[in-house]
Parts: sequence; structure tokens; C-alpha cells
Amino acid sequence: MSRDTVLDYPIWNALSTAHAHFALGDDLAKRYPADIGPLSAIKDQSPGAYGSLAQLLGPDETAILFLTDLPSPPEGWRIIRCFPMEQMVFDTPPNDDHKNFEIRTLTVEDVPEMRRLAEATEPGPFRNRTIELGGYRGIHDDGRLVSMTGQRLGLTEFIEVSAVCTYPEFRGRGYAGALVREVAQGIFKQNKTPFLGVKQDNVNAIRVYEKAGFKIRRMLHVVFLKRPR
Repeated sequence: MSRDTVLDYPIWNALSTAHAHFALGDDLAKRYPADIGPLSAIKDQSPGAYGSLAQLLGPDETAILFLTDLPSPPEGWRIIRCFPMEQMVFDTPPNDDHKNFEIRTLTVEDVPEMRRLAEATEPGPFRNRTIELGGYRGIHDDGRLVSMTGQRLGLTEFIEVSAVCTYPEFRGRGYAGALVREVAQGIFKQNKTPFLGVKQDNVNAIRVYEKAGFKIRRMLHVVFLKRPR
């Protein structure tokens, strides 16, 4: 698969390459461990691939897929949510690091506070082992973690910027933009290219990412679904 198309299937290609050590599944369906997150992937939308995915899920567990086409699961599968996501890529390293705030590296000791922030702001699933995906940075106010960003999908040539979140009362101060640039800079230092996903209707976030240097690459469908009962 070429560099130009590898991001069409980012979860599958992450779990097949740089994140293969996290992968559960087979050559038809793969997923991250549940305590890292619900991101999953199928090789194609065949009944066999969905059948393999079903074997990886608990009875009422939700899988999250990124698809190039609308989902077409076999009868019995339950689609919980489906929405369009803009995938954005940051091809050129910034000329400066924009360190306008004190940005700290987050560690496992910060996970309880990170989970509280993620649960309050819903940037996407964040679980006890999500921090193992790396690169987490945060901004504190009076000792409290108020904004964070980190890494998620890891591919051979790309790393995803993820978990961009700030408590509502601290928004508008430039924290998200500063953290996104900081995490992206760390990805460039690994000789990889940053990318991210954002809901298509989240125009404010898209504006922040474009200001940081990201450009829209394509649209993908984000699908939350559960296996047949």
C-alpha cells in the first residue's frame, strides 16, 4: 500500500505495522486491547471480516471503525452511531515551537486526572492504558490538569494526534493549539508525519488545527457498532 493511501485505513495499518504488538485478532479483523480503547478494523466489509470482528468483542461491547464507505454489516449487527470525520495531515514542520505556556509531559501517575478530563470533555475514548500510546502533554492551572493532547494510532510513517481536550472554562486561551503543535513537533522529531481526525461539523476545532498547520486530506466514516446478540 502506498504512502498516499495508507491513511485510508489508519487503524488496520497501525495494528499491522508499528502497533502490531498491541493487535488482537487475525488477518480479517483486528482491535486494540479493551483497556487501551475500542478502536478496531476489518480488512473489508465481507461477512467473514465481520464474523472475525464479532469474535473479538464482548456481548455488549462497542467497536469503533474508520471506514472509507458507509457501513454495511450483516444482519443483526447494531450500528450505534455513524458520522463523517475529516482526516487532516500536517506535512511541513512548523518554523517555531510556539511554547507560550508551560507544557508538561504526562505519565501514568496522571492517568486518573487525564480520565476525569476526558470524561468531562469527550474527545474520544480514554482508558487506563491509553497513555501507553505515547506522547501525552498537558497544561495545568493551579496544579490541576486543564488541557491535554497525545498520540494514538502509530503507523510506519505517520502518528495520530489525539485526545485534544480542554475544560470548557479554560477554552479560548490557545491551550489546544499549543498542545497540538507540541505533540506534532514530537512526531516530526521521530521522522514521522502527524495526522488527526475531527468531526466534520466541528468547525471550531478544524479552524484550530488549520491554524496549527494541518490540512484536510479526506473524509472517513466513524462507526460505533455492536455485534449481534
